[in-house]
Amino acid sequence: MPHTIVEKILARASGKKNISPGDRVWAKVDLVSMRDFGGPNVILKYKEEFGDAPVFDKNKVVITFDLHVPPRQVKEANNQKICREFAKEKGIRLFDINKGIGQHVILEHGLVKPYDVVIGTDSHMNLLGIAGAFSTGVGVTDIVTAMRYGRLWYKVPETIKIVISGKIKDMVTPKDIILHVVGSLGADGLAYKAVEFEGNVIERMGLDGRITIASMVTEMDGKIGFMVPNREVESFLRERTKTNIEHIEPDPGAEYLEVIEFEISELTPQVACPDSPDNVKGVSEVEGTPVDQVFIGSCTNGRLDDLRIAAKILKGKKVKEGCKLIITPSTMEVAKKALREGLIEIFMEAGAVVTNPSCALCTIGHPGVLAEGETTLSTSNRNYPGKIGKGGKVYLVSPATAAASAIYGEIKDPRDIR
Repeated sequence: MPHTIVEKILARASGKKNISPGDRVWAKVDLVSMRDFGGPNVILKYKEEFGDAPVFDKNKVVITFDLHVPPRQVKEANNQKICREFAKEKGIRLFDINKGIGQHVILEHGLVKPYDVVIGTDSHMNLLGIAGAFSTGVGVTDIVTAMRYGRLWYKVPETIKIVISGKIKDMVTPKDIILHVVGSLGADGLAYKAVEFEGNVIERMGLDGRITIASMVTEMDGKIGFMVPNREVESFLRERTKTNIEHIEPDPGAEYLEVIEFEISELTPQVACPDSPDNVKGVSEVEGTPVDQVFIGSCTNGRLDDLRIAAKILKGKKVKEGCKLIITPSTMEVAKKALREGLIEIFMEAGAVVTNPSCALCTIGHPGVLAEGETTLSTSNRNYPGKIGKGGKVYLVSPATAAASAIYGEIKDPRDIR
Protein backbone atom coordinates (compact mmCIF):
# COMPACT_ATOMS: atom_id res chain seq x y z
CA MET A 1 0.00 0.00 0.00
CA PRO A 2 1.62 3.31 -1.07
CA HIS A 3 1.89 5.94 1.65
CA THR A 4 2.19 9.70 1.90
CA ILE A 5 5.03 11.13 3.98
CA VAL A 6 3.03 11.47 7.19
CA GLU A 7 1.67 7.93 6.78
CA LYS A 8 5.18 6.54 6.29
CA ILE A 9 6.46 8.29 9.42
CA LEU A 10 3.56 7.24 11.66
CA ALA A 11 3.59 3.70 10.30
CA ARG A 12 7.24 3.31 11.24
CA ALA A 13 6.80 5.04 14.62
CA SER A 14 3.86 2.80 15.53
CA GLY A 15 5.34 -0.43 14.17
CA LYS A 16 2.49 -0.91 11.70
CA LYS A 17 2.98 -1.84 8.05
CA ASN A 18 -0.14 -0.20 6.72
CA ILE A 19 -2.05 2.76 8.10
CA SER A 20 -4.69 4.97 6.55
CA PRO A 21 -6.05 8.47 7.26
CA GLY A 22 -8.33 8.37 10.27
CA ASP A 23 -6.52 5.48 11.96
CA ARG A 24 -5.41 6.05 15.54
CA VAL A 25 -1.90 4.89 16.32
CA TRP A 26 0.21 4.67 19.46
CA ALA A 27 3.53 5.96 18.16
CA LYS A 28 6.97 6.48 19.68
CA VAL A 29 8.21 10.04 20.16
CA ASP A 30 11.77 11.02 19.25
CA LEU A 31 11.79 14.46 20.88
CA VAL A 32 9.62 16.29 23.42
CA SER A 33 10.09 20.05 23.65
CA MET A 34 8.69 22.69 25.95
CA ARG A 35 9.39 26.40 26.18
CA ASP A 36 9.41 29.07 28.85
CA PHE A 37 5.77 29.79 27.95
CA GLY A 38 3.79 26.68 28.82
CA GLY A 39 6.78 24.77 30.16
CA PRO A 40 6.12 25.53 33.83
CA ASN A 41 2.56 24.20 33.52
CA VAL A 42 3.95 21.01 31.96
CA ILE A 43 6.43 20.59 34.81
CA LEU A 44 3.85 21.15 37.53
CA LYS A 45 1.50 18.65 35.87
CA TYR A 46 4.31 16.12 35.46
CA LYS A 47 5.15 16.30 39.16
CA GLU A 48 1.47 16.03 40.04
CA GLU A 49 1.05 12.89 37.91
CA PHE A 50 4.43 11.17 38.26
CA GLY A 51 6.18 12.70 41.25
CA ASP A 52 9.95 12.29 41.02
CA ALA A 53 9.84 9.70 38.24
CA PRO A 54 12.45 10.15 35.50
CA VAL A 55 11.49 11.16 31.97
CA PHE A 56 11.48 8.36 29.39
CA ASP A 57 14.82 9.45 27.91
CA LYS A 58 16.75 12.49 29.16
CA ASN A 59 18.36 12.88 25.75
CA LYS A 60 14.97 13.23 24.08
CA VAL A 61 13.44 15.99 26.21
CA VAL A 62 14.49 19.63 25.81
CA ILE A 63 13.49 23.02 27.16
CA THR A 64 13.86 26.19 25.13
CA PHE A 65 13.57 29.80 26.23
CA ASP A 66 12.38 32.08 23.44
CA LEU A 67 9.33 34.05 24.50
CA HIS A 68 10.43 36.21 27.45
CA VAL A 69 14.17 36.53 27.00
CA PRO A 70 15.48 38.00 29.16
CA PRO A 71 12.44 38.05 31.49
CA ARG A 72 11.03 41.46 32.34
CA GLN A 73 8.69 40.52 35.18
CA VAL A 74 9.11 38.44 38.33
CA LYS A 75 6.49 35.96 37.14
CA GLU A 76 8.45 35.27 33.95
CA ALA A 77 11.72 34.94 35.88
CA ASN A 78 10.09 32.51 38.30
CA ASN A 79 8.73 30.43 35.41
CA GLN A 80 12.18 30.17 33.90
CA LYS A 81 13.59 29.22 37.28
CA ILE A 82 11.11 26.35 37.47
CA CYS A 83 12.29 25.15 34.05
CA ARG A 84 15.98 25.44 34.93
CA GLU A 85 15.55 23.49 38.16
CA PHE A 86 13.56 20.76 36.39
CA ALA A 87 16.18 20.48 33.64
CA LYS A 88 18.92 20.06 36.25
CA GLU A 89 16.89 17.58 38.27
CA LYS A 90 16.08 15.37 35.27
CA GLY A 91 19.35 15.84 33.40
CA ILE A 92 17.61 17.14 30.30
CA ARG A 93 18.95 19.73 27.89
CA LEU A 94 18.13 23.40 28.37
CA PHE A 95 18.59 26.11 25.75
CA ASP A 96 18.63 29.26 27.86
CA ILE A 97 17.92 32.91 27.03
CA ASN A 98 20.93 33.29 24.74
CA LYS A 99 19.98 30.76 22.05
CA GLY A 100 16.83 31.86 20.18
CA ILE A 101 13.56 30.49 18.84
CA GLY A 102 13.00 26.91 19.99
CA GLN A 103 12.23 25.12 16.72
CA HIS A 104 15.14 26.85 14.98
CA VAL A 105 17.51 26.01 17.83
CA ILE A 106 16.40 22.38 17.77
CA LEU A 107 17.07 22.28 14.04
CA GLU A 108 20.48 23.97 14.30
CA HIS A 109 21.61 21.66 17.09
CA GLY A 110 20.87 18.50 15.12
CA LEU A 111 18.00 17.24 17.26
CA VAL A 112 15.63 16.44 14.39
CA LYS A 113 15.94 14.33 11.24
CA PRO A 114 13.73 12.56 8.70
CA TYR A 115 11.21 10.07 10.11
CA ASP A 116 11.39 11.58 13.60
CA VAL A 117 8.23 12.27 15.61
CA VAL A 118 8.52 15.53 17.53
CA ILE A 119 6.06 17.31 19.81
CA GLY A 120 6.22 20.63 21.63
CA THR A 121 4.24 23.31 23.40
CA ASP A 122 4.51 25.75 20.47
CA SER A 123 1.77 25.80 17.80
CA HIS A 124 4.43 26.30 15.12
CA MET A 125 6.44 23.16 15.93
CA ASN A 126 5.22 21.90 12.56
CA LEU A 127 7.76 24.01 10.67
CA LEU A 128 10.17 21.14 11.39
CA GLY A 129 8.38 19.29 8.62
CA ILE A 130 11.03 20.80 6.36
CA ALA A 131 13.42 18.25 7.89
CA GLY A 132 11.11 15.37 6.99
CA ALA A 133 9.94 14.96 10.57
CA PHE A 134 6.37 14.76 11.84
CA SER A 135 6.39 17.62 14.32
CA THR A 136 3.37 19.20 15.94
CA GLY A 137 2.26 21.36 18.84
CA VAL A 138 0.20 19.64 21.54
CA GLY A 139 -1.33 20.43 24.91
CA VAL A 140 0.02 19.99 28.43
CA THR A 141 -1.48 16.54 29.03
CA ASP A 142 0.01 15.12 25.84
CA ILE A 143 3.44 16.58 26.58
CA VAL A 144 3.40 15.15 30.11
CA THR A 145 2.36 11.71 28.87
CA ALA A 146 5.05 11.62 26.20
CA MET A 147 7.72 12.83 28.64
CA ARG A 148 7.05 9.87 30.87
CA TYR A 149 6.32 7.08 28.39
CA GLY A 150 7.91 8.20 25.12
CA ARG A 151 4.72 7.47 23.18
CA LEU A 152 1.56 9.27 22.22
CA TRP A 153 -1.72 8.63 20.43
CA TYR A 154 -2.18 10.22 16.99
CA LYS A 155 -4.99 10.33 14.49
CA VAL A 156 -3.42 9.86 11.06
CA PRO A 157 -4.26 13.00 9.06
CA GLU A 158 -5.34 13.12 5.44
CA THR A 159 -2.78 14.67 3.11
CA ILE A 160 -3.19 17.45 0.58
CA LYS A 161 -0.55 18.05 -2.06
CA ILE A 162 0.23 21.68 -2.92
CA VAL A 163 2.25 22.19 -6.09
CA ILE A 164 4.00 25.55 -6.47
CA SER A 165 5.52 26.20 -9.86
CA GLY A 166 6.72 29.07 -12.02
CA LYS A 167 9.47 31.66 -12.09
CA ILE A 168 9.68 34.02 -9.10
CA LYS A 169 9.74 37.73 -9.90
CA ASP A 170 12.25 40.15 -8.40
CA MET A 171 11.47 41.06 -4.77
CA VAL A 172 8.89 38.29 -4.49
CA THR A 173 9.89 36.09 -1.56
CA PRO A 174 8.78 32.81 0.05
CA LYS A 175 6.67 34.92 2.46
CA ASP A 176 4.74 36.39 -0.48
CA ILE A 177 4.19 32.88 -1.83
CA ILE A 178 2.81 31.49 1.41
CA LEU A 179 0.66 34.58 2.01
CA HIS A 180 -0.84 33.99 -1.43
CA VAL A 181 -1.52 30.36 -0.52
CA VAL A 182 -3.09 31.29 2.82
CA GLY A 183 -5.24 33.94 1.15
CA SER A 184 -6.41 31.41 -1.44
CA LEU A 185 -7.14 28.49 0.89
CA GLY A 186 -8.37 30.42 3.95
CA ALA A 187 -7.68 30.24 7.68
CA ASP A 188 -9.31 26.81 7.95
CA GLY A 189 -8.44 25.49 4.50
CA LEU A 190 -6.18 22.74 5.80
CA ALA A 191 -8.05 21.76 8.96
CA TYR A 192 -6.15 18.82 10.55
CA LYS A 193 -4.51 18.03 7.23
CA ALA A 194 -0.92 17.18 6.45
CA VAL A 195 0.48 18.99 3.43
CA GLU A 196 3.17 18.00 0.98
CA PHE A 197 4.60 21.01 -0.84
CA GLU A 198 6.28 20.29 -4.15
CA GLY A 199 6.93 21.84 -7.56
CA ASN A 200 9.95 23.49 -9.15
CA VAL A 201 9.73 26.53 -6.84
CA ILE A 202 9.97 24.34 -3.74
CA GLU A 203 12.68 22.12 -5.24
CA ARG A 204 14.95 25.15 -5.78
CA MET A 205 14.16 26.76 -2.43
CA GLY A 206 16.78 26.76 0.33
CA LEU A 207 16.39 25.96 4.01
CA ASP A 208 15.40 29.48 5.09
CA GLY A 209 12.67 29.86 2.49
CA ARG A 210 11.28 26.42 3.30
CA ILE A 211 11.03 27.40 6.97
CA THR A 212 8.99 30.45 5.96
CA ILE A 213 6.58 28.35 3.91
CA ALA A 214 6.14 25.64 6.56
CA SER A 215 5.76 28.11 9.43
CA MET A 216 2.39 29.32 8.12
CA VAL A 217 0.70 25.94 7.72
CA THR A 218 -0.68 26.59 11.21
CA GLU A 219 -2.42 29.72 9.88
CA MET A 220 -4.48 27.45 7.62
CA ASP A 221 -5.28 25.14 10.56
CA GLY A 222 -2.99 22.49 9.06
CA LYS A 223 -1.32 19.77 11.08
CA ILE A 224 2.08 19.89 9.32
CA GLY A 225 3.71 20.85 6.05
CA PHE A 226 6.33 18.57 4.47
CA MET A 227 8.87 19.21 1.72
CA VAL A 228 11.10 16.45 0.42
CA PRO A 229 14.55 17.61 1.62
CA ASN A 230 16.69 18.72 -1.33
CA ARG A 231 20.46 18.43 -1.47
CA GLU A 232 21.02 21.62 0.54
CA VAL A 233 18.65 20.59 3.33
CA GLU A 234 20.01 17.03 3.52
CA SER A 235 23.56 18.43 3.70
CA PHE A 236 22.52 20.76 6.53
CA LEU A 237 20.88 17.90 8.45
CA ARG A 238 23.86 15.61 7.92
CA GLU A 239 26.24 18.28 9.24
CA ARG A 240 24.11 19.07 12.28
CA THR A 241 23.02 15.57 13.30
CA LYS A 242 26.44 14.01 12.59
CA THR A 243 24.63 10.97 11.18
CA ASN A 244 23.67 9.61 7.80
CA ILE A 245 20.40 11.15 6.67
CA GLU A 246 17.75 8.77 5.40
CA HIS A 247 15.98 10.21 2.38
CA ILE A 248 12.24 10.59 2.78
CA GLU A 249 9.59 11.09 0.11
CA PRO A 250 6.06 9.84 -0.59
CA ASP A 251 5.57 6.48 -2.24
CA PRO A 252 4.67 6.45 -5.94
CA GLY A 253 0.91 6.12 -6.18
CA ALA A 254 0.23 7.60 -2.73
CA GLU A 255 -3.34 8.87 -2.45
CA TYR A 256 -4.08 12.53 -1.65
CA LEU A 257 -7.31 14.09 -0.54
CA GLU A 258 -6.70 16.87 -3.05
CA VAL A 259 -3.97 18.28 -5.29
CA ILE A 260 -3.87 22.09 -5.44
CA GLU A 261 -1.66 23.92 -7.92
CA PHE A 262 -0.28 27.46 -7.71
CA GLU A 263 1.52 29.01 -10.68
CA ILE A 264 3.29 32.05 -9.24
CA SER A 265 5.12 33.55 -12.24
CA GLU A 266 2.89 36.65 -12.11
CA LEU A 267 2.78 36.89 -8.32
CA THR A 268 3.62 40.31 -6.84
CA PRO A 269 4.51 41.25 -3.25
CA GLN A 270 1.64 40.33 -0.93
CA VAL A 271 0.24 41.63 2.36
CA ALA A 272 -2.17 40.09 4.88
CA CYS A 273 -4.35 42.95 6.09
CA PRO A 274 -5.98 43.24 9.53
CA ASP A 275 -7.28 41.18 11.20
CA SER A 276 -6.57 37.74 9.71
CA PRO A 277 -3.68 36.01 7.92
CA ASP A 278 -6.02 35.08 5.07
CA ASN A 279 -7.09 38.68 4.35
CA VAL A 280 -4.47 38.86 1.63
CA LYS A 281 -4.05 41.51 -1.07
CA GLY A 282 -1.33 42.73 -3.35
CA VAL A 283 0.92 45.31 -1.68
CA SER A 284 0.01 47.76 -4.45
CA GLU A 285 -3.62 47.72 -3.26
CA VAL A 286 -2.72 49.17 0.15
CA GLU A 287 0.42 51.08 -0.77
CA GLY A 288 0.66 54.41 1.04
CA THR A 289 -1.00 53.21 4.26
CA PRO A 290 0.88 54.95 7.13
CA VAL A 291 2.71 52.69 9.59
CA ASP A 292 4.07 53.47 13.04
CA GLN A 293 6.29 50.43 13.42
CA VAL A 294 7.94 47.68 11.37
CA PHE A 295 9.10 44.32 12.71
CA ILE A 296 11.43 41.91 10.91
CA GLY A 297 11.88 38.57 12.67
CA SER A 298 9.92 35.65 14.19
CA CYS A 299 10.02 31.94 13.38
CA THR A 300 8.68 32.86 9.94
CA ASN A 301 11.20 35.48 8.81
CA GLY A 302 14.14 35.76 11.22
CA ARG A 303 16.62 33.70 9.21
CA LEU A 304 19.80 34.92 7.52
CA ASP A 305 18.24 35.10 4.04
CA ASP A 306 15.51 37.31 5.48
CA LEU A 307 18.04 39.66 7.09
CA ARG A 308 20.09 39.77 3.89
CA ILE A 309 17.21 40.99 1.75
CA ALA A 310 16.26 43.58 4.37
CA ALA A 311 19.86 44.81 4.51
CA LYS A 312 20.04 45.01 0.71
CA ILE A 313 17.11 47.44 0.74
CA LEU A 314 18.15 49.42 3.84
CA LYS A 315 21.82 49.88 2.94
CA GLY A 316 22.64 53.57 2.72
CA LYS A 317 19.10 54.60 3.64
CA LYS A 318 17.33 55.77 6.80
CA VAL A 319 14.19 54.69 8.59
CA LYS A 320 11.54 57.38 8.26
CA GLU A 321 11.42 59.69 11.26
CA GLY A 322 8.46 58.74 13.44
CA CYS A 323 8.54 55.11 12.29
CA LYS A 324 10.21 52.46 14.45
CA LEU A 325 12.04 49.50 12.91
CA ILE A 326 12.75 46.49 15.14
CA ILE A 327 14.83 43.60 13.81
CA THR A 328 15.25 40.29 15.65
CA PRO A 329 17.36 37.38 14.38
CA SER A 330 15.78 33.99 14.97
CA THR A 331 18.81 32.47 16.72
CA MET A 332 22.19 33.43 18.10
CA GLU A 333 23.81 31.52 15.25
CA VAL A 334 21.93 33.65 12.72
CA ALA A 335 22.80 36.82 14.67
CA LYS A 336 26.51 35.99 14.64
CA LYS A 337 26.48 35.36 10.90
CA ALA A 338 24.59 38.63 10.33
CA LEU A 339 27.19 40.42 12.44
CA ARG A 340 30.09 38.94 10.48
CA GLU A 341 28.46 39.88 7.17
CA GLY A 342 27.95 43.48 8.30
CA LEU A 343 24.17 43.27 8.25
CA ILE A 344 23.77 44.44 11.84
CA GLU A 345 25.81 47.56 11.09
CA ILE A 346 23.60 48.32 8.09
CA PHE A 347 20.50 48.01 10.26
CA MET A 348 21.88 50.26 12.98
CA GLU A 349 23.10 52.86 10.52
CA ALA A 350 19.61 52.93 9.05
CA GLY A 351 18.15 53.62 12.49
CA ALA A 352 16.79 50.20 13.38
CA VAL A 353 16.72 48.66 16.84
CA VAL A 354 18.31 45.20 16.74
CA THR A 355 17.26 42.94 19.61
CA ASN A 356 18.53 39.64 21.02
CA PRO A 357 17.32 36.45 19.27
CA SER A 358 13.81 35.50 20.37
CA CYS A 359 10.22 35.26 19.20
CA ALA A 360 10.03 39.02 19.88
CA LEU A 361 7.01 40.78 18.37
CA CYS A 362 5.15 37.64 17.42
CA THR A 363 2.88 38.35 20.36
CA ILE A 364 2.21 40.85 23.12
CA GLY A 365 4.58 40.84 26.07
CA HIS A 366 7.73 41.88 24.24
CA PRO A 367 9.35 45.31 23.98
CA GLY A 368 7.79 47.11 21.03
CA VAL A 369 4.08 46.55 21.63
CA LEU A 370 1.71 48.95 19.91
CA ALA A 371 -0.09 51.89 21.44
CA GLU A 372 -3.82 52.07 20.85
CA GLY A 373 -4.59 52.99 17.28
CA GLU A 374 -1.07 52.35 15.99
CA THR A 375 -0.23 50.25 12.94
CA THR A 376 2.67 47.86 12.42
CA LEU A 377 4.02 45.83 9.54
CA SER A 378 5.23 42.46 10.75
CA THR A 379 7.02 39.54 9.14
CA SER A 380 5.41 37.24 11.71
CA ASN A 381 2.61 34.80 10.89
CA ARG A 382 -0.44 36.15 12.73
CA ASN A 383 -2.26 39.46 12.85
CA TYR A 384 -5.32 38.80 14.97
CA PRO A 385 -6.75 41.70 17.04
CA GLY A 386 -4.65 42.48 20.11
CA LYS A 387 -1.77 40.31 18.89
CA ILE A 388 0.87 42.90 19.88
CA GLY A 389 -1.20 45.55 21.59
CA LYS A 390 -4.82 46.38 22.30
CA GLY A 391 -6.27 48.48 19.54
CA GLY A 392 -3.24 48.14 17.25
CA LYS A 393 -3.47 47.02 13.63
CA VAL A 394 -1.03 44.46 12.17
CA TYR A 395 -0.22 43.84 8.51
CA LEU A 396 1.83 40.76 7.58
CA VAL A 397 4.47 41.20 4.91
CA SER A 398 7.81 39.92 3.67
CA PRO A 399 11.16 41.24 4.94
CA ALA A 400 11.57 43.06 1.61
CA THR A 401 8.24 44.89 1.93
CA ALA A 402 8.91 45.55 5.61
CA ALA A 403 12.31 47.14 4.95
CA ALA A 404 11.03 49.23 2.05
CA SER A 405 8.08 50.46 4.10
CA ALA A 406 10.29 51.42 7.04
CA ILE A 407 12.17 53.85 4.78
CA TYR A 408 8.97 55.66 3.83
CA GLY A 409 6.89 55.22 6.99
CA GLU A 410 4.10 53.78 4.88
CA ILE A 411 3.39 50.53 3.06
CA LYS A 412 5.68 50.46 0.07
CA ASP A 413 6.24 48.00 -2.79
CA PRO A 414 9.89 46.86 -2.44
CA ARG A 415 10.24 46.79 -6.23
CA ASP A 416 10.07 50.60 -6.20
CA ILE A 417 13.18 50.98 -4.02
CA ARG A 418 16.37 51.85 -5.89
